[in-house]
Amino acid sequence: MKIAVTGASGFIGRHLLAELSKHSVEILATTRNSAGLEAWRDKVQILEIDIEQASRAQLECLARVDVLIHLAWGGLPNYKSRHHFESELPKQYGFLKKLIERGLPSLLVAGTCLEYGYQSGELSEECRALPEEPYAFAKDSLRRQLEFLRRDHKFSMTWARLFYIYGEGQPATSLYPQLMAAASRGDKNFDMSGGEQLRDYLPVVEVARLLGELARRRVYARVVNICSGRPVSVRRLVEGWIEDNDWQIGLNLGSYAYPDYEPMAFWGCRHKLDDLLISE
Repeated sequence: MKIAVTGASGFIGRHLLAELSKHSVEILATTRNSAGLEAWRDKVQILEIDIEQASRAQLECLARVDVLIHLAWGGLPNYKSRHHFESELPKQYGFLKKLIERGLPSLLVAGTCLEYGYQSGELSEECRALPEEPYAFAKDSLRRQLEFLRRDHKFSMTWARLFYIYGEGQPATSLYPQLMAAASRGDKNFDMSGGEQLRDYLPVVEVARLLGELARRRVYARVVNICSGRPVSVRRLVEGWIEDNDWQIGLNLGSYAYPDYEPMAFWGCRHKLDDLLISE
C-alpha cells in the first residue's frame, strides 16, 4: 500500500510520517521545501512540489498512490484573511481535481471544526456547516466542490474535521508553545484569556494515529470529526500542562479577550469516528 502526504513537513505532517512509518506502507511525502524533511530522506520518498505549478510527471506520480492525505494549506494562522477563498481555495481545488482526473482512488482531506461556525455544544457530523470566517468558509467550500466532483469521477473521500491540537513542533503562535516558552524563560506568570471557554483537544500524536488508521483502512466516511469527544476548559487544560511538565509559572487570567471567531463552548461528537475505528 502506498500513501502520499501533502504538507508533510508541517506540524501534523511530521507526526503523521512517524505514525505511518510504524506500518508496512510505502510513504510519499510532498513539501514545498525538501530541506524541512531532511531527517526523513532515507525513510520515505520525498517529492518537492508547488501544488499551483505541479508538473505533469509530479501529478502522475501522486495520482498513482492508493491514498492521498491532504494536509497542505497556506495562509495560516490568519483565519480572517480573504486569501483563503480568493487564492488558496482555487489553488487547492485545481490541484486535487487534476489528481482525481488522473485516477487518484482515495482522498483524505484535513478540514476544521471551525466549519461549524458559531454553533455551541456537542457538534456531530450531522450538524450543518455554517462557517463564519474566511478560512472555515474556504475549507467547507473545498469539501463541497469535491463532493460535486464525485458525481463525475469515481473516488472515495473522507473529510476529517480536526478539532484542537497541541504538541511538539506546533507553530510558536499557538497556546501550548507560548506557555512552554514562557516557562522556559522563567516567567513568573503567563498571560491568557479567562480560560472558561470549553474546547476539544487532542495531542498531535493521537491525531496522527487516527488519520493514519483512517487512511490505511481506506475508509469512505464523507465527514468525520477528529476529536476527543470530551469538553475541557482552556484554563483546566493549561493548568494540566503546567502540572504535567512541573513548570513553575502562574496564570494571569483575563489578560486577553476571548476569540471572536468561535463560540464559548463547543466540542466534537466522536461516535462516528469510534464506529469507523472498530469496524472491520
